[in-house]
Amino acid sequence: MYIPDLAPVGGSLVASAIIAALPLLTVFIALGVLRWKAHWSGLAGLLVALVVAIAAYRMPVELAFLSGTEGFVFGIFPIMWIVINAIWLYELTVASGRFEDLRRVINGVSDDPRIQAIIIAFCFGGLLEALAGFGAPVAITGVMLMAVGFTALRAAAVVLLANTAPVAFGAIATPIITAGKLTDIDYHDIGAMVGHQTPLLAVFVPTFLVLLADGRRGLRDVWPIAVVVGVAFAVTQWVSATFISVELTDIIASLVSLAVAVVMLRFWQPTGGTAAAERLGVERRNELTALGEDVNDGGVQRTSGATRVTGGGGVAAVAGPAVDDEALGARRTLMALFPYLLVIVVFAVAKLLTPVKSFLADTDVTINWPGLDGQIATASGKVSTSTQYAFGWLSSPGTLLLISGVIVALVYRLSLVEAGRIWVANVVKMRYSILTVAAVLALAYVMNQSGQTITIGTWIAGAGAAFAFLSPILGWLGTAVTGSDTSANALFATLQQTAGQKAGIDPTLLVAANTSGGVVGKMISPQNLTIAATAVGLLGRESEIFRKVIWWSIGLLIALCLLVGLQSTVLSWMVP
Repeated sequence: MYIPDLAPVGGSLVASAIIAALPLLTVFIALGVLRWKAHWSGLAGLLVALVVAIAAYRMPVELAFLSGTEGFVFGIFPIMWIVINAIWLYELTVASGRFEDLRRVINGVSDDPRIQAIIIAFCFGGLLEALAGFGAPVAITGVMLMAVGFTALRAAAVVLLANTAPVAFGAIATPIITAGKLTDIDYHDIGAMVGHQTPLLAVFVPTFLVLLADGRRGLRDVWPIAVVVGVAFAVTQWVSATFISVELTDIIASLVSLAVAVVMLRFWQPTGGTAAAERLGVERRNELTALGEDVNDGGVQRTSGATRVTGGGGVAAVAGPAVDDEALGARRTLMALFPYLLVIVVFAVAKLLTPVKSFLADTDVTINWPGLDGQIATASGKVSTSTQYAFGWLSSPGTLLLISGVIVALVYRLSLVEAGRIWVANVVKMRYSILTVAAVLALAYVMNQSGQTITIGTWIAGAGAAFAFLSPILGWLGTAVTGSDTSANALFATLQQTAGQKAGIDPTLLVAANTSGGVVGKMISPQNLTIAATAVGLLGRESEIFRKVIWWSIGLLIALCLLVGLQSTVLSWMVP
């Protein structure tokens, strides 16, 4: 059995941590500096991870490659299975001709693109994260922002930043529940602590979204609603996590913030919305021209009997009824919103109704990875359970999205043959995205099972009392590598607990800090960058999106590190 050596390079933890970080440095330098395409960056990082595992950590060659294969498959299912079906659901709305209706419905709430960014990316995206998670919010809200006129690059950056606020409590609080199971700390206590950290970031996220959407000029126009929505989300998240329900925290916070936005817009309207829409329109047309697309109405062309979305994540040209300019009635409004309302209902039933949730969980199949299971131990010498692959063929959010898509196709009167053709075309179009995410997850599995990730974590945890200021970095790092806050907790929650006990710091605070750190690391994960790029039609330009969001991620991480450090000392009154 292979047992990872935490300090394989000359017995030095520092030198070993530097070597262990090489795969991550390879990915980030390839993306941010060399501007390689994401799939080449991911494959290069995977190659370096394999070399480090075999040469430095002396992991048997066959186990290193088998670890990579497990991660590769995990990247395809469930991760890309979710994204494929999320984008397919959107493409069905295009094929049916309902895409333009959706834009007009959103305009009915507010025709100001800055406010639309808050409502779609922050409020609705938060609800999707609460129910589905795993990339679905980024994929769906990215194309929705393009529907209201955002450029592909700006839409991708906005949805990635917006996806920070709800991540800790996403997928019905899965990251927090996972941390509780691993540490034997009551997950309600962890959730309450996270609820005293992430809301202090979430309160500013709508303001940051406006800055990304329209700069300081836009912020001057719409700051009141940005502040009100941010405060509503943060306060509700705080109260729900502490007193109501950890599992329902993001659902409640997202619905409350959405309701507050709608009510406020009945009494207050921003200035400069038309000018902002014109600026975004010019930017969108310039982007389409650079992409070699025909320009008409911000990227949506109306043709006889068809609607074509250009420069986005949808299929190139699809059949469907012509779009007209008559006022939308209740039926057309409902039909335009139907796919997204259906997703909310399906996920609410699957995640919140215990009998349904239990039934779906019982259909999961556990596969002991051939040649790997039982051959890998953790650093403590215990047999690793990470070699057991869970195949949730029915319970996966991707399957629930597939079921939703079939229902949408039937309701929209698309033949299943046509819907299937669109699905296949979608998979072909996303082939490089699938390769990227699979390569990144293979890299993550090799790093995790060989001991590279835990070496980095152990080195950072050696900071003693100062570790409180550094603890969110582990969550940030783990989520950046795996694309999942749940996975980051699986990697580091126990380490955070042990470090806290040794340094005399409340372990619950540090485990929560790991979860909160993952919140701000998700936007720079190569996995999420690829999902965003695929959704908005910028496949191969992930490096541009990375450079757009990296400083936001680092800035929020620094703020979170200061907060957690102070909560361990002068702000200890904040610890529930």
